[in-house]
Amino acid sequence: MGDQGEEGLTMNNLLSEVQNTLDKFKLEDDAPADYYSPYANLEKAAVLQEARCFHDPTAVRENPRKCCTVIAQLLHLTNTGQYLNSAEATEVFFGVTKLFMSDDASLRRMVYLFIKDVAETCDPDDVIIVTSSLTKDMTCDVDLYRANALRVLARIVDAAMLGAIERYVKQAVVDSSGQVSSAALVSATHLFERNPESESIVKRWISETTEATSSPNEMVQFHAMQLLYQIKKHDRLGMQKLVVQFSQRNTLKSPLALVLLVRYTAKLLADEANEGRLSGTSFQNGSPFAKAGYAFLEASLRHKSEMVVYEAARAMCALPNIEPQELSPAITVLQLFLSSSKPSVRFAAMKTVSVVAASHPRMVAKCNEDLEGLISDANRSIATLAITTLLKTGSENSIDRLLKQISVFLGEIPDEFKIKIVRSLQRLCLTYPNKHRVLVGFLSNFLREEGGFEFKRSIVNTIISLMKQVPETTESSLLHLCEFIEDCEFTMLSTQILHLLGEMGPTTSAPARYIRFIYNRVILENSCVRAAAVAALSKFAARCPSLRSSVLTLLKRSLDDEDDETRDRATVAVSVLKDAMDEFPYVPPPEDADPEDEPVPDEPQ
Repeated sequence: MGDQGEEGLTMNNLLSEVQNTLDKFKLEDDAPADYYSPYANLEKAAVLQEARCFHDPTAVRENPRKCCTVIAQLLHLTNTGQYLNSAEATEVFFGVTKLFMSDDASLRRMVYLFIKDVAETCDPDDVIIVTSSLTKDMTCDVDLYRANALRVLARIVDAAMLGAIERYVKQAVVDSSGQVSSAALVSATHLFERNPESESIVKRWISETTEATSSPNEMVQFHAMQLLYQIKKHDRLGMQKLVVQFSQRNTLKSPLALVLLVRYTAKLLADEANEGRLSGTSFQNGSPFAKAGYAFLEASLRHKSEMVVYEAARAMCALPNIEPQELSPAITVLQLFLSSSKPSVRFAAMKTVSVVAASHPRMVAKCNEDLEGLISDANRSIATLAITTLLKTGSENSIDRLLKQISVFLGEIPDEFKIKIVRSLQRLCLTYPNKHRVLVGFLSNFLREEGGFEFKRSIVNTIISLMKQVPETTESSLLHLCEFIEDCEFTMLSTQILHLLGEMGPTTSAPARYIRFIYNRVILENSCVRAAAVAALSKFAARCPSLRSSVLTLLKRSLDDEDDETRDRATVAVSVLKDAMDEFPYVPPPEDADPEDEPVPDEPQ
């Protein structure tokens, strides 16, 4: 639809786009001829008519699959914007409640799903009716029914009803079935966040939740740790006790639960550092908790699960004001991960190393050999991070070699990655200002290569920023920008550079060299660029008396320009220059005069 230009989004265009989208999902030619999608061309009235089969006990008993299909169609309608009104939702809801008489497991699961989906749109008084059936399922012998009934009840009960079924939920939290226990813990987490009344009830389940952390099921341990954190997160001492207890016991076998414990430990250690409870900046010499917390993170670096090891390394790297010697174990682990055969592990390690390089470049420098090997990685995200990290940690002597590697790499990656590298080159130039000629020349070469607007703009902005922060780059940078606008397809960049030339060009040692580049834009470009070029020429004439007569001749050629803005700017500039030249005629200095005796250019008007 982006090709419509200024015509806007018409109904025909919209219908055309919708049809094109539908065509993408058409069946392939080799699909079975008798295949029929139950969701094709659904009409709400027809589906509601089909839903009357819920009231027929014989149909429910003999054809549960049809009931499943109808429920799926109802869910499809509600999730594609064809909502049921209150009366329709109530009628269908009562029909669905009668499906509890069926013993078909698939149908029962669809019933649970439907009740969860429409519970918010139905009348609360109607929803309460189904709680007796759900409570019955919650206490039955089938684990599948018990787990799903718990999840549904958590969506529909209020604080008063929760008190009535609290005993059953607490029993489910410590149930021997991992499926039931996980469902109870997840439901408790949702209830905790619902309202203050439910929160106060869930807080009473802390002993059962703590007991659940000893479950042999890994997901139960994970969900129990989540709920314990929810209950204790506002109690700093309670959280410290929780972390110390589980880090010393070694009872958690679930990698996911250990990842949570590592995160909670890191958060508490960061709070210790930010609130000044450390002795100096060392965690190993801090409070008893700081020592225990850091020891746990360091021990987690030797865990058998890559997930836990990486999380511990990342947590240590993110600790505020951490000492280099305390960071060293994490860097060593990340260096090993950089050579992993798994792209996800390499990317995670590379991303963390890149962040650490900004604050501890010397610590990361020992990974430079591994980072150089990742420049040719098949995953371009990893390769880009490797380059940007090397630019942070590399020495002045390695810049030329890095630029040679980057020049080959840049042509193979999308613009979003190129922009990140350009920003890293800017920081590198500020770190090693003696290399400004090489770096600015490298950036200007890519101005003439293929690339989008954002990429070219990032280079232009980087060069301009370097001109302000490293004044030695001014003249060479201006010449590079002049060459760029000779073949620039972006009007905004051309006008930006012309404005810069008008501001900084007259202050250089040889301002006349820029006049040709500016005047070429008056001849060859569109109206916006021509107007900017006329303004730039006017600034040269105002600040360089020796160039006024030449510039005046060039400006007179724009007096008949077809663009009003360009013509008006030229007219004003010519008029002001004529008056200035009559009032203050330029007298060239003698050929043997000392340069210091030459007249100072006028200040800009």
